[in-house]
Amino acid sequence: MTVDLWAPRASRVRLRRIGTDGAPGVDLELDAATDGWWRADVELADGERYGFVLGDGDDLRPDPRSRRQPDGVHAASAHVDLAQHTWTDAAWTGRQLAGGLIYELHIGTFTPEGTLDAAIAKFPHLRDIGVTHIELLPVNAVNGVHNWGYDGVLWYAVHEPYGGPAAYQRFVDAAHAAGFAVIQDVVYNHLGPSGNYLPEFGPYLREGSRNTWGDSVNLDEDAVRAYIVENALMWMRDMHVDGLRLDAVHALLDERDEHILAELAHRTDALSAHLGRPLTLIAESDMNDPTLILPREAGGYGLTAQWSDDWHHAVHVAVSGETVGYYEDFADPEALPKVWSRGFYHDGTYSSFRGRDHGKPIPAEVPAWRLVTFAQDHDQIGNRATGDRLSQNLDDDRLAIAAVLTLTAPGTPMLFQGEEWAASTPWQFFTSHPEPELGEATAKGRIAEFAEMGWDESVVPDPQDPETFTRSKLNWDEVTTGRHMRLLSLYRELARLRREVPELTDPAWPDAGQREVAGGRVYRLDRGAVTVWVNVSEADVTVETDAASEVLLATDPATAVIPAGLRLPAVSATIVRAAVEGTR
Repeated sequence: MTVDLWAPRASRVRLRRIGTDGAPGVDLELDAATDGWWRADVELADGERYGFVLGDGDDLRPDPRSRRQPDGVHAASAHVDLAQHTWTDAAWTGRQLAGGLIYELHIGTFTPEGTLDAAIAKFPHLRDIGVTHIELLPVNAVNGVHNWGYDGVLWYAVHEPYGGPAAYQRFVDAAHAAGFAVIQDVVYNHLGPSGNYLPEFGPYLREGSRNTWGDSVNLDEDAVRAYIVENALMWMRDMHVDGLRLDAVHALLDERDEHILAELAHRTDALSAHLGRPLTLIAESDMNDPTLILPREAGGYGLTAQWSDDWHHAVHVAVSGETVGYYEDFADPEALPKVWSRGFYHDGTYSSFRGRDHGKPIPAEVPAWRLVTFAQDHDQIGNRATGDRLSQNLDDDRLAIAAVLTLTAPGTPMLFQGEEWAASTPWQFFTSHPEPELGEATAKGRIAEFAEMGWDESVVPDPQDPETFTRSKLNWDEVTTGRHMRLLSLYRELARLRREVPELTDPAWPDAGQREVAGGRVYRLDRGAVTVWVNVSEADVTVETDAASEVLLATDPATAVIPAGLRLPAVSATIVRAAVEGTR
């Protein structure tokens, strides 16, 4: 095999093999090629440890394209022979995102064991609630044992405590056998604070150009762009995943004619054509810019979909009444109808949180499923001071409304692990940095961040405390008890309706509205012959409807079609279908 390494900052490069006893073996000198590349021919056995030594020093550095770090991100890499896994998914034809239901999960907290193999055992649960796409939070190698995954420093490696690359292959294979597409969350906008040796190899980062998390990635360098594009293709081609969720793409600073996102979309489409199955790219962005999802022929980047924080904010305010911080603008009575029927609330309007106009309208021709919509996700829960879920603050009636809003939305709905059974466990921000000074800085920074927003510092958990991680693990014993079982039944029924009622997956933008009533509001979403009614007021309300309308689902059994119309009990949601012409 040929080893290729981009290390323009090195005057000399050696590949060092590590013996089975852990002792250094013979160093192999790499030959300098053009444009900062170094090359050598070497045969490595599966599992064999190795690393690079730069210049005339003696410190071992892991391979920037390492597939496995069995002893952590500061130690030697291990060669991975991907052919050791025999794939069984040759008949897998993939799943398109349209009409899908995404389930976001974190391997470390999804099961008590916190491994990829343990997660496979939960596939029957996901199938029962109608999940089509499993979205994994980042699994790339990070320093420490547990972490959200956004501190990754070796993008090609699978975190060893999760089971490493072999377990990842088993997970994807099993997911396809169960009918699930797999979407992998990847982070290309920054690197973590510990174990990032890339700057020793070359200018991977733009020094002096920072984003929220550190120095920005240097997209001016062809080799850095290739490092990103090839990583994306690696997940989809070599690990058989069906798509990527691209973290915080607004932090990718790129001035080239072809933006890195457009390049990723172009290369992904080419791979999709070659493999004969759909491949999905989903952007997380706070720009509210439809350019991301417009086709390249229309001047867009050609990504498949993007997250809609505006939809989350509007739903959160509607069900909780919380209007502090970035939720303030969404107290507008028209916020929920607007995100229902137009996608973004801020589409050129003034954002009080940002202090400026924000966003652009989504063209009416863009199908609604290109927005991923959710009432809860890892960020919106975990970036609260105590990591509290809606289930820890709302009663069952309001949780049921959130469920109906999520699974009848015109976008592609996404659930966050445990949401479907009102999990009582929080989802808190946790780290396990081995360096005391880094752990202390992380904890202090977290407290200072919430103090600025007016939170009580004493309630902010220490991210370095192992109990913060343990508290965030799901408690699967809840699933068959009390309120948890009742809400889970509702999610299953809603998912069934999405599969059986075509109006609920219609890509056309629907009509929506609201009206003030005593003690609150009533919202209406029209999706063809189906209407979703949501009464968030504290009083029963009667709305006009066809006497022959059929109630498909009601969160309150007192809901009824009466001579005067449709009776909506206080704090309830109802899905009705108008009588089809000629069937009365």
